[in-house]
Amino acid sequence: MTQVATEKSYLNRPKATGITVRKLQFNPKAIRRHYFANSPVMSHMLTALSSTFPIGEQFFVHSVRNVRDKVKDEKLQAQITAFIGQEAMHSKAHAEFNDAWRSDDYNLDRFQVWLARKNEYVKNLHPKIQLAITCAFEHFTALLGGYILRHPEVLATLDDDAVKLWVWHAIEEIEHRAVAFDVYQAVYGDDKIRRMIMRSVTTGFASLTFYSATRLFLQDKAKSLPKVGGNIFGLYLLGKMFIQLLPEYLSYFKADFHPSDIDYTKIVNYWKERLAEDYHMKSFQHELKPV
Repeated sequence: MTQVATEKSYLNRPKATGITVRKLQFNPKAIRRHYFANSPVMSHMLTALSSTFPIGEQFFVHSVRNVRDKVKDEKLQAQITAFIGQEAMHSKAHAEFNDAWRSDDYNLDRFQVWLARKNEYVKNLHPKIQLAITCAFEHFTALLGGYILRHPEVLATLDDDAVKLWVWHAIEEIEHRAVAFDVYQAVYGDDKIRRMIMRSVTTGFASLTFYSATRLFLQDKAKSLPKVGGNIFGLYLLGKMFIQLLPEYLSYFKADFHPSDIDYTKIVNYWKERLAEDYHMKSFQHELKPV
C-alpha cells in the first residue's frame, strides 16, 4: 500500500516550470584546443572548468539529495527532479569533452584525482554546509553562463561544437540557478552561513581555476606562448568580465537576494532560437516547435 501511494504521489507531482532536461549531441574531438577567440588563456581556463564539472555536478546533485526528504513543497520537488536531470547531462557531456582531450601533452588526470580526494572530504561535512557550497557555485555558474550568452561577438569565434557545448550548458545553468538556493532556504534559511560559505568558495574557486588553467597553459606552452595577441585579448576579456560581473556577484550578499532577481529571459530565448535554427540542435527544435 505504501509503495502504491508513493507511486501515485510521484505521478501527481507537477512538472518543473522553466527547467527542461535536454540531451546534447556534439563532437568534442572536432573542437580546437584554442577554441575560445583563438586565445590560449581563455581556452585553457574554460577547459580547466570543464575538468571540474563531472565531479562538481555530481556533488551538487548529492548535496540536494541529502536534504530532499525535508522539502514539502511539491513544485520545488519537481524542480529538484529537473535539476538532477540537467546536472546529470552536464556531467556526461563534459566527461566526453575531457576524455576527447586527454593526451600526453595535455593531461587532466592528475588534477582530477586531486579533485576526487577533495570531493570525498567535502561530502563528510554537514549537509547544510554542502548545500551552501552548492548554492555558491550555482551562483557562479549562472553568472558565467549569463556572461557567455550576452557576448555573441566572442562566441562567434567558437567552433560549432564548442558553441553547442558551452551555450547549451549556460542556458541550463541559468534555468536551474534557483533550485539549490530554494532548497537551502526551505530547509535551513540561514543567510549568515550561506554568505560565509560564499566567501570561502570564492577564494577556493578562484585559486582552483587559476591553478588548473596555469597547469594546462604550461603543458601547452609551445603552442600557447607564441599567440601573444590571443593571450593579451584573453587577459582583457577576463578583466572586463570580472568588472562587469562584480555587481551581480555582490548581489548574493544582499538581505533580500534571490537568484531569479537577475532576468535572463530575453537572452536565453535568443540563444534557444539560434541553437535550434543555426546549429540544428534537435532538443531545442522540439522545444520551440513541438510535434
